[in-house]
Amino acid sequence: MADEFMKGFGALMVGGLGWMTIAGWYRTPSFEGAQLIGELPPVESRTVFDSIAIALMDVFFWFAVFGALTFWVVIPAISQARDYLDDRSA
Repeated sequence: MADEFMKGFGALMVGGLGWMTIAGWYRTPSFEGAQLIGELPPVESRTVFDSIAIALMDVFFWFAVFGALTFWVVIPAISQARDYLDDRSA
């Protein structure tokens, strides 16, 4: 179970740090205002690379959420259910 914990923790850290880096670039208009949760730049002023980075920010966020949940909840639950069904059928 320790390896599943570390895989989930790694997914959480990679996704979280990736999201935080890109959000720091695109969602921090000033140091006095909202940081990491500010408004995105308008669509008209975005370049192709800006659009890719903003899409990648969402990918990093959901990778962190689903990666941690998969390794911390789903895989252990499947393992427990499989052990329970094997013990019950024997």
